[in-house]
Parts: sequence; C-alpha cells; structure tokens
Amino acid sequence: MSHKEPKPLSELVHKTGSPVQKLAAEAHRRVSLTDHMRTQLPESLSTGVLACNIRSDGTLVVITSSPEWASRLRFASAQLLTIGRALEPQVQRVRLRVANAIPG
Repeated sequence: MSHKEPKPLSELVHKTGSPVQKLAAEAHRRVSLTDHMRTQLPESLSTGVLACNIRSDGTLVVITSSPEWASRLRFASAQLLTIGRALEPQVQRVRLRVANAIPG
C-alpha cells in the first residue's frame, strides 16, 4: 500500500504536457477569445455573446443565449469574422449556436 501525499492541484495544472495543463490552457484560450470578441463588438451586440471557440477547421463558433441574439449576431457575421481573424488568422467562417437552456 502506498503512503504518498496527494499532489497539490497547482502542481497538476502547471505540469507541462499534463492533461490537466492542456485542459487549463484550452479553457484560457477560449476565455481570452470570448473576452476579445466582447470588447471589439459594440455593446449592443457584445452582451449576446456567451462564449467563443475556434475549431480546427477554422470555424469561429459564437455561442449566444437565445435565438434572438443568434439572429442579431448573424447580421454582424462579417464583423465577427474580421474580429476573429485579427486574433486568430486561421478563422474562415462563423457559426452561431444557441446555448442549451437549463430545464427548470
């Protein structure tokens, strides 16, 4: 039976190449992208952006809180594409998705 002490979470997160470190880096990338999109959009549109991601095929995915926001942001697709490319040049297209509502 092993009597090893548990490792601190910070050690697991910051260990280069570990699965937890990769997950933390990806989460940070997505938060940075979302923040960038929100700060570059006019306030009248930025509040509808919940999260953003860039897929490996160059698709910028913008997650909205409702179908109404998705519709409004669809009219700004060219602007979303320009903003996304400024941060990540591989962006080729924009997809808008509505977040799943939590049943309550």
